[in-house]
Formats: sequence, structure tokens, C-alpha cells
Amino acid sequence: MNTAPLLVAPSVLSADFSRIAEEVETIRTSGAAWVHLDVMDGSFVPNITFGHKFIKDLRPCSPLLFDTHLMVTQPERHVEIFAQSGCDYITVHAEASIHLHRTLQLIRSCGCKAGVSLVPSTPVSMIESVLDIVDQVLIMTVNPGFGGQQLIPATLRKISELDQIRADEGYDFLINVDGGINLRTVRDVASCGADVVVCGNAFFTAEDRAQFVSDMIQAASEEKRR
Repeated sequence: MNTAPLLVAPSVLSADFSRIAEEVETIRTSGAAWVHLDVMDGSFVPNITFGHKFIKDLRPCSPLLFDTHLMVTQPERHVEIFAQSGCDYITVHAEASIHLHRTLQLIRSCGCKAGVSLVPSTPVSMIESVLDIVDQVLIMTVNPGFGGQQLIPATLRKISELDQIRADEGYDFLINVDGGINLRTVRDVASCGADVVVCGNAFFTAEDRAQFVSDMIQAASEEKRR
């Protein structure tokens, strides 16, 4: 298990879009390391959020790492334009790309870190053949498409399985976890091997966002030391 401090990636899905630059600045001042950007197309998931221009316009507003999660059908069609918009990580769903290996190679060729994501019902075995070329695996602990859901406990097993594979094979990908993450559930995902957590509502509704991030990192550190 990686014993490095937990990386917190607030999702702007839960931010006030009318003040998005200010909201993203609070991510920086809170001590969080990443900005998580959920791109939804209304097809792969039922919701629609924003596109590449939103990210391109936001890029000058923050020096933080932009972690872009493409919840779209045929993500390979959009990789290049999102890379040009200033994304650092681009994560695609194994369920959405038929030629997954090729899509991940495309992401890397565009100068971005490549990530692969799984919805709760998809087993880890579906991505074992590409784990040697990914920079992160994003485990969805809720069914993607909407914020504010509760973590599905059965998904925790997939985090542990990935952590074991990583150790056995000597891989160095990060394990990112998204869905229902808060001060109560962060201990569970940290104990299973998570390196990064995405949090939306829990971060943006916190009375003190900096304290929230500090508490999340502290709780994860305590769990990893056990």
C-alpha cells in the first residue's frame, strides 16, 4: 500500500458554476492537490455537464492539476481536444471504449496522464490487460451521473484487489476513488489502498474547506498506519 499522504480532488460538479473561478480558487487555498472535472454527455450517463471549452477557460484560473473524467461514449473521439484544453489526467471508462488500449495510448501521445475507470458493476478483471500502461485507475463507488450519492460498500473490494495487483506486479498507477467520499467513508477507502479521493458535496458544503481537506488527509494517514 502507498503510504504517501492522501490526495484530495474536489469535483467542480458540486461547485457554484456562476462563481466557478472563485470556487476553484478555494480548492487551491484549501490545500487540496487536484481539481476533478466530470465531463458527462447525457448518453453514457444520464446527466450533461460541460465540455472542453469550460476546461480551457478555467485552465488559466488555477495552477492545480486538472483531473478530467470523461463519462462519455466513444471517448477516443474527444481525447485530443480535451488534451489541448489543458487537462493533466484524462480518464476514460473501460465500458465506453471498445479499443481501450489504443485510447489509453492516444491519451499518452497527447502529453497527458492516462486513466481508466470502472463503474460499480464492472470487475477489475476487465482492465487487467491495460494496467501496465495506465497512470491511474478510477474506481467509481457510486453509479456515475449524479453527485450526492452514498458509497456502495461492495465496491471497496475492487480497491483492495487493485492494490494487491499493483503490489504483486510492481505497477505504479494511482488508485483514485470517486463516489460518496466524506470524513466517514475516507477511512474505508484509505484502508483498502486508495491514493486519491474525489469529493464533491462534502467539500463544497463544508463550513471550513481547508479544515475539511486537512481532516481527510489526517484520517487517511491514521488508517494507513494501522
